Formats: sequence, C-alpha cells, structure tokens
Amino acid sequence: MDGGPRVPEQRRPGFPAEGKESGALRFGVLGPVRAWRGEETLTTGSPQQRALLAALLLREGRTATAAELIDALWGEEPPSQALAAVRTYASRLRKVLDPGVLVSESGGYAVRGLGEGALDLARAQDLAAGAEKARTAGDLCHARDLLRRALALWDGEVLAGVPGPYAQTQRVRLDEWRLQLLESRLDMDLEQGCHAEAVSELTALTAAHPLRERLRELLMLALYRSGRQAEALAVYADTRRLLSDELGVDPRPGLQELQQRILQADPGLAEPSAPAAEKATAAFRPAQLPATVSDFTGRAAFVRELSDILSAASGEPTTGRVMAVSALAGIGGVGKTTLAVHVAHRARAAFPDGQLYVDLQGAGARPAEPEAVLGSFLRALGTADSAIPDSLEERAALYRSVLDGRRVLVLLDNARDAAQVRPLLPGTDGCAALVTARVRMVDLAGAHLVDLDVMSPEEALALFTRIVGEERVASEREAALDVVGACGFLPLAIRIAASRLAARRTWTVSVLAAKLADERRRLDELQAGDQAVEATFELGYGQLEPAQARAFRLLGLADGPDISLAAAAAVLDLPVEATEDLLESLVDTSLLESAAPGRYRFHDLVRLYARACAERDENPPSELGAALSRLLDFYLATAAGVYAIERPGDRLVDGLEPTEYPGLTFTEGSAALDWLYTEAAPLLACVRQSAGTARLRRAVDLLWAAKDLTESGANSHQYEATARAMCDATGSAADTRAEGRARTVLSDVLLVSGRIEHAEEEARLAMRLAGSAEDSAAVSWVANNRGLVCLHQRRYAEGKGLFHQAIAGFRATDNRAGEASALSNLSRAQLGMGNVAEAVDIARQGLAVYAELGRTMRLANGHFALGVALTRAGRHEEALGEFAEALDIFGDHRQRLWEGATNFRLAEVHLAAGRPSSAAQHAEQALALGCIGGDRMRGNVLALLGRALSALGQADRARACWREALSLYEQHDAQEVGEVRALLARSMAR
Repeated sequence: MDGGPRVPEQRRPGFPAEGKESGALRFGVLGPVRAWRGEETLTTGSPQQRALLAALLLREGRTATAAELIDALWGEEPPSQALAAVRTYASRLRKVLDPGVLVSESGGYAVRGLGEGALDLARAQDLAAGAEKARTAGDLCHARDLLRRALALWDGEVLAGVPGPYAQTQRVRLDEWRLQLLESRLDMDLEQGCHAEAVSELTALTAAHPLRERLRELLMLALYRSGRQAEALAVYADTRRLLSDELGVDPRPGLQELQQRILQADPGLAEPSAPAAEKATAAFRPAQLPATVSDFTGRAAFVRELSDILSAASGEPTTGRVMAVSALAGIGGVGKTTLAVHVAHRARAAFPDGQLYVDLQGAGARPAEPEAVLGSFLRALGTADSAIPDSLEERAALYRSVLDGRRVLVLLDNARDAAQVRPLLPGTDGCAALVTARVRMVDLAGAHLVDLDVMSPEEALALFTRIVGEERVASEREAALDVVGACGFLPLAIRIAASRLAARRTWTVSVLAAKLADERRRLDELQAGDQAVEATFELGYGQLEPAQARAFRLLGLADGPDISLAAAAAVLDLPVEATEDLLESLVDTSLLESAAPGRYRFHDLVRLYARACAERDENPPSELGAALSRLLDFYLATAAGVYAIERPGDRLVDGLEPTEYPGLTFTEGSAALDWLYTEAAPLLACVRQSAGTARLRRAVDLLWAAKDLTESGANSHQYEATARAMCDATGSAADTRAEGRARTVLSDVLLVSGRIEHAEEEARLAMRLAGSAEDSAAVSWVANNRGLVCLHQRRYAEGKGLFHQAIAGFRATDNRAGEASALSNLSRAQLGMGNVAEAVDIARQGLAVYAELGRTMRLANGHFALGVALTRAGRHEEALGEFAEALDIFGDHRQRLWEGATNFRLAEVHLAAGRPSSAAQHAEQALALGCIGGDRMRGNVLALLGRALSALGQADRARACWREALSLYEQHDAQEVGEVRALLARSMAR
C-alpha cells in the first residue's frame, strides 16, 4: 500500500496545520491510536479497527481502496471475510465520528473535513518545517523551541498496539523521523553552548541506539566541550569496537575526523560553531545602559576621542576593525560613569546586538566577583541557567563564544583592577568595552587609557547653569563661579549643589555661595584626592532635612552591597511607608541609588562619608549600635520564620537568641525562600559585621537559621567564609556557647562540601564546647553531624551510637524534625552494619514523623532515606517511587545539590535493576547538578556512571570515568580508592 507519509513529509496544500476548536475532532497516531471530541475521549474499537483508522488518517485525506486497506491490515494472508470486516470496522467508526468525516468513495474510504490541527502527526510536520525555516534564517532559539514542541507530541510507541504490516512500516518510519528531529535539536543545543545538559540525554540515546553514529558524534562533542576529553575519546573507541564487532565496518569519516580534532585539541571545537544565531531573537539583545543625563555638559574632546575608538571597533570587517577597550580613570565623583554612559548611548547604533552594563563595586570592601557578573551577562544574552558552567574560566570562555560574531558594547563601571576586568572582556572584533575605575589600568593589555580630570571652570559653570537655569545664574555669575570653585570643579559636587539650589526656589546663588564659603561646611583640602569628594558630599548632606540626614547617616552603617526597604525600615526604626519616602528623597539628591524596586545602595565613597557623619553627628552615639542591632534583629527574626516554615516541628528556632525588633512574616514557603536567597549577601554581611560586638550571639544564631544558603549550593562559598569568621570571633570572645554553635554550623558546611576529615575536627570541637555550655540544641545537632561523618568513614557502629544520642536529645526537647533527621540517618548506619530489614523499618519511622509535619523540604529527606534502604533490600520499584517523591520536593524547594544526590541514588537503583541506560542518564544529571558531598560524591557518581557504561559495552568511556573518580578519591584519601582500582584492573584485563 502506497499511502504512508514519506517522513519527514510536507502536508498536501490545504491540510490543517493547527487549531484546537472546542468540540472539534482530534486524532493521535504518535502513540496509541486515539480520538477525541473536544476533551472527550472516543472509543476507537478493536486493534484491527484502530489499524483501519490509522491507515486512513495517515493518507491525509486521500482515498484508500478496499484492497489497499485489506493489505494494510493483514498483508499477504487476509482472512476469507476480510472485505466484510473492513466494511464493519468502517461502519462502527462512522457512528463514533462526526457525520461526513469517514466517507465512502470509489469502493474505498477516506477521512475528510477535519479541523485545524486535528492530527498530531500533521502538527509535528508543521512544527518541524517551521524549525527548519527558523534554523535557515539563523534563529536557533525559535528553531529549538519548535522542535521541542514537535517532539513533545510523541506519546510512547507510535501506533501502539496496532497490528498489520502497514502499521509496522509506518512505526519504523516515524521512529526514524523522531530520531532525526532529536539529532537536529541536540545539534542546535550544542551550537548554542548547551553541551553540559545534552550529555545526559545523549548518553541515554546512544545506549538505546548503539549503532547510530550521529548520536555518538554529538556525545563526543558534548563531552569534549564539558571538559571531559578522555570520555569523549573513549566514546570513539567504544564505537569503533562495536561497529567492528557487529557490522565489520569502521566509523564513518565524520566521526573519525572528530576524533582527530579532539586529539589535537582543535580550538574550533571548544566553542559553538554558530553562536551568532542568538541575534535573531530580539529578547536577547540586552539594553542595560543606565539612562544618560539630559544635562550632560562639556568633555567634548573626550567624547570625540572615545567615539572614534568605538566607531573603529564596530566598523565593517573590511575596515580592519578590532575589539577595542577604553579605560577611564579618575578620582571618585569626577564623572567617569556619566561620560562613559553618555558615549555609550551615542554609540548604540554601532552595536545593534546589545549593550551590557555592570557596576563592579571596585571601590568597596567586597568587589563584584567576575564569575557572578559573567553569569548575569550570559543570562542577559539568552543563555539558560542550566547551560551556565560553574568555574570562572568556563564562564569566560562561554561568554566569549556567545559574543563571537556579534557587535555588543560592554560597559564595566567602577572596576577595582585589571584582574577583575579581564574575564569580562569580549574576545573578538566587532565588540568593544568601556571601563571606569579609580586607578589607571596600565596592566590591562591593549587598553586605551583616558585620565579624566575635573572640569574646566567654563565647563563647570555651564553644567551648573544647565541644572539651575540660565535666568537664575545670569544675574549672579560671580557667585556661581564661587560655587563651582568651592566644589573643586568636581562634576558630582556641582551636580549635588545645583540640584539642591534648583529644588529651593527661595534661595539665591549667593546664598549657596555663602554657605560654601563657610569652611565649617567644607574641608580645607577641597582639591586634594578623596577630600574633594568628601567636600562635595558634605555640601549635599548639609542641605538635608533632619529626618533625611538621620536616614543618610544610619543607612551608611550597614555592610552589604545593597539594602531592602524592609531592612532599611528596621535600621531607622520607622514604618515602611515613611522609610520609603525618606529613601526616595535621598535618591533625588543623588546621595543614594535605587538599585531595583524596593532596594537601595550607596556609592562606595558616599557610604564611607555617611559613616563618618554618623560617628561625628549621631546623638546619642549609642544609636549607632542600636541601629545595627535592629538590623540584626530584623534578619534573625525573619530568617527564623523562614526556617520554621521550611522545617515545621524543628525546635531549633526556640533556642535562638531573643530579638526585640520584629521581622517579616510569610504564609508560604516560596515567598520565604525568595526572601532568603535575595537577602543572602546583605544578611551574611550583617553577620560578619557583628563580630567583636555585643551582638555576636545573635549573629551566630542568624547564620545557623540561614543554613539553607549552604545546602542549596547557591551561596556556599560566602556562607563558609562567614562561618569561619564567626568561629574566630567567638573564640576570641571566649563565648563557649556561641563558639559551639558556630563550629556546628561550620561542620554542616564541611559535610555538604564533602570535606569529611575537617568536618569531624569541627564537630568534635563543637560537641565539647556545646556540652560545656549545656547547649542541648547544639549537642543534639552536632551528634547528628558526627554520626554523618562516621557514615562517610564506614564507622557504622560508632555512628549508630551517635544517632541514638541525637534521637534522645531531640526527643527530650520535643524536636520532631530533628528526631526524624536522626532516624533517617540511623537507618543508613543500620544498612552499613548489614541490618537491612531494621534499616527499612527505621527509615519508615523517620518518614512517618516527617509526614506528620507536612510537605516540607525535610519530607524529601525522609523519602530519600527510605529509598536508600529499599534499594539495599532489593525492592527496586518501591525505591524508585520514594526517590521520585524526594526529587519532586527538592526541586520545589530549590535544593539543587539534593536533586543531584537523588539522581545519583536513582542511578544506583536502575543499575541494580539491570537498566544501565537509565542509570547512566540519571548519573549524568547528577554530574550536571552537583551533589551534597562535594568532590568525593562526584567521585561516587563517576564510579557509578562507569559501571553503567561498562554494562552498556562502552568500556573505554567507563575507564575514563573510573580514572577521573580515582583522581578525586586520591585527592581526599578516600576508602573507595581500592574499589575503583580494582574496577580498572578488571576492565583492562578483558
């Protein structure tokens, strides 16, 4: 029968492509043969009746003769009553379908009159055709989206359960087409730099289709770009051996060429071949430049100089364009940012693919980390979060790859030094970078250096006049010259002074000049270094109303990159509405910046000046400490509330230091977690700032209450640095209770990162300190931590005793969540001792306690522990169910590292159940997400992945995984070293 689609096949003109009218008939063949009227599922009858319907649907409106249909259903051996059966099936279908849909014609049948998008295959063909057009046009993002939508239409086996030779032929063709679409989509994934997330899917696909060389080629490329060169080469070796054994042939030339390019470390493989495809999506043309000032004045020579450089950078390739870097240097307040933003706006048309901007906070105590900036830039350029690597070097390489072929301007404002800037520079011509900093970047290779001095008297007067107004200045020109002279011709000082004057219509220029003439209002060394900036700030501060001045002083006390409106209200001890009015008025004076809706920040020098004002002017002086105490109370009370929502039944919050100032309250977990992760940097800064003060105990408790920041993996490094600072501070203060808690927190951090020996040291010290201080909450939690250390070190009997100690302590304080945690961990100790049945029972006890407390993140830990026990018991399907529950909950609570650990456990179950392909897929996902346990756990994942690959016949790639695992184990002196060496030895002996 010649009625099947030639896959991929274009529909005949007029065949419906898409549409979902209410009540319209819809049909599915990319899975079981099904029919719907609106949302109602229709009965399609026996397998042979469904085979008849499928044959008619796949002819796309063309008539099939009775003979063709008989051949389709039964082939060469039809039953004697085949024709009657076909007529019976057609009659039954006609009763089910709408009138006029199944028609008789010329002794045969046809399906006609279907609505738009009635057949899933037709929709898939339309989407695939659209994807091809989008790809040809260079719009990879849209093409990938269309292919994802097309592939999502498949629902299991094509024509599932439908008999007959025609159905089998179409099943093969459609399955082949689906693989072609998958290969196209994966190819585009790699073109756009999504190699890390593609590895897991390609591993599963190559296991399912071992002889499909294109999939092997894509896997090799994805592994190579993920920094896994040895595995990439091992894939080739496995492929060559498999093809030789199965088919007696060598790999095709394209695969051989890729192997050679990998061996030679061909630079062309290290980045996507067509990164410029992102340009087709308007949503990924960033326009991040801050607004230019309407009254920009002067600097004409600098504007021309910088504009010429940008023009040369953005010219056509035939003009010999280069990647230009211009670095502007000068004292704070000299107008570096204003000039750079003005020039960047003038040059926007020359950089049609976008403009990126970041404040690098270089003059502050904690400059922006280049890796964090690169993450923000990559997201702005359209890179998915899952495709952004972790390390600085990988992010920088991906950033340069994404920019290749684009014309993008990057403005790096307020840089600390050249080392901070280098990873953020584009790597190819057509792009340009403007950098501002307080220091001359003589060590920034190839940069055009611009030293920006104060304005000339004429420029300064012109700027003052534009802000204040010609009419007011014309009659008081000498007074105006006195004003700009007193400002040291510093643009920021002039702007603040002029803005104040413009806002006060009753003042004259002479009044302002008189104020500036008063040396008590400005510093003697007005024109020297930072003193000039301070004099300018003094002018603005002196013109504030009392409430504004108090807000300015107290807000400057808080560390951290910015502050939220609610936190600022705590500092000022005012209602949120009144606080917002004050902060917005300070924004109007340019003494404060609005970082985002509801968030504020100081320029770094303004913050220093505000603190000096607070120390000089605040009365009583005790208000300085009181303001920071209120801020700490606010963070502690709010973080304790978040902790309670995430861990109901955990009595840890009852043992925290009391607070006088209230925090925010949340009704659901998502908003609570949003707050915690948004406030991470200022919260941790507040903790560090409290070292060496009477607030030390509350600061340690805040760190403990915010422990989700380390378990999620989002703020692990900052959290650990803060924990170590608190250990030092509490030790210096000889505060046994606080030090015990700080070291308990640090042991948590070290366990999460897999540094087991160091975790044990801290946990032992924490246990001694907490016991000495009779701190029962800390004693119980640190006993739990010490037990976890024992699990890692296979000291199961000792761990069992510690978990029993923790359980007793938690029960004594009615800490149900703590009890559940220790029970779950005790289950693993019993497993280590070989008591599998008892381990399952204890894990169920822990899960039951968690379940009583609600569907929180910790319920996932209960499912996880039970899944581990069931795996050891050989009850694999039950274990999969528990891990699936855990994975869902961890995902909802943004616990990326726990998601990775759960994928690892899923891989274990699948491997034990004899499903190595699924095991490899989950292991790859665990590698992509990361796991609780750091490098040691990564070694476990790699060892397991190697076992799965070995079972799939991919011996070379398996050995590559084991070698990497061995390297990680040796670095940590792990006990698993011997096991992996044995695996390698057995593999090499085969």
